[in-house]
Amino acid sequence: MTHDRSAGLVETARALADGTVTARALVERTLARIEAGQGSLNAFRIVRAEAALAEADAADKELAAGVRKPLLGVPVAVKDDMDVAGEPTAFGCQGEFPPVAEDGEAVRRLRAAGAIVIGKTNTCEFGQWPFTEGPAFGATRNPWNADHTPGGSSGGSAAAVAAGLVPAALGSDGAGSVRIPASWTHLIGIKPQRGRISTWPRGESFQGITVNGTLARTVADAALLLDAASGNHALDPHRPPSVDASGAARRDPGRLRIALALKPPFTALPARLDPQVRAKVVQLAERLAAFGHTVEEADPPYGQIGLTFIPRATVGLAERVGEAPFPALLDRRTRDAARLGRLLGGAPLRAARRAEAVLHRRIGAFFTSYDVVLAPTTAAPPPRIGSMLPLGGFATDRAMIAACPYAWPWNVLGWPGVNVPAGFVDGGLPVGAQLLGPANSEPLLISLAAQLEAELRWHEAWPPLRLDADSSAA
Repeated sequence: MTHDRSAGLVETARALADGTVTARALVERTLARIEAGQGSLNAFRIVRAEAALAEADAADKELAAGVRKPLLGVPVAVKDDMDVAGEPTAFGCQGEFPPVAEDGEAVRRLRAAGAIVIGKTNTCEFGQWPFTEGPAFGATRNPWNADHTPGGSSGGSAAAVAAGLVPAALGSDGAGSVRIPASWTHLIGIKPQRGRISTWPRGESFQGITVNGTLARTVADAALLLDAASGNHALDPHRPPSVDASGAARRDPGRLRIALALKPPFTALPARLDPQVRAKVVQLAERLAAFGHTVEEADPPYGQIGLTFIPRATVGLAERVGEAPFPALLDRRTRDAARLGRLLGGAPLRAARRAEAVLHRRIGAFFTSYDVVLAPTTAAPPPRIGSMLPLGGFATDRAMIAACPYAWPWNVLGWPGVNVPAGFVDGGLPVGAQLLGPANSEPLLISLAAQLEAELRWHEAWPPLRLDADSSAA
């Protein structure tokens, strides 16, 4: 059997367990694909070629001895904000960073499930923006249209999965950083409940708004990676009850009440939904209605939720900047935002953290009338490479909010959201929609996403820029 790039995570794990492919052969092909795509896509910051091959040989020995683990021998990628023992964690920044001593909890759990971490994917500086570009590594490109960004900040993970370099990858999401690149690269992106996948060695990342999540081409693959990476460090402050994501991907969601929320949540700066994006999200809503779900237009009572986001985001950034070994090399926009964070670190931060319980009650009450919210993931298709890079801080914020006003409220709430592909607009550019739910609703969102996928078969579409084992050897 030739094991090509179109095999997903579930299929790859099964092929390894069946003995139809070896971990070494898989890793060799994966490394060849990454090398072939690095010039055009630039998805990876670090590739662990030697270590991954050694780990593949060890996995093959275990497989031959009859050992079975959920991801034994499967190569996956993680974003460069996650600690991998022996590698630096630069998080999109310039400069030489020291290697870290041990794996972060999410990576430790992936390894315990048998996965091989093939490398660390590119992200913008401290994950702040919906593009993956910067002086530290250049620009990561979108496999669907290389003139455009795959989004950010988990853009390297999204590009790697969309192009078939790896079957799935971890990203992180602090204002949509898993869901936005998933929408702009035609992927499933799961932002789980806060604490579902540990962010340890940080008990809370960016004052609790950032969580780790999964990117994959199918719901079953994204769910399997979520199950493998889920769980907590003994000192984690957030420890949600466990869920069976893979089981949910195989279940019918039942008849649901779905709120179609097209209005951008309150932001101080204007945001307008692109008519092409709107049409694609409305088409998905019509499909859900055809399944027998009740779908009606209704917007969650967000109120002034943006006022609680800014202190947490900027204080979290200030904490990262305070630890940066080369502050002089940081983007001026990073330094300015961190300065604001230092001003907001006292009473404003405490007020923002206290407001979360009020928001939980108010927006939670909306879920007595509805089971799921369907909203655009972004207001616009992916921007061109370089379009936001030269902007100043305020202009970047304007452009970012105009393109991506929909994702961040769920980071304040800490609740789950799943991006699903919504189709393509002019230029062959992918756009997405997000399924949003209350606390610990991943199983419901995953089963609804799987129902859509079974009908729409979005995973059968491949981008023009894709790399299979044959082309990579050329």
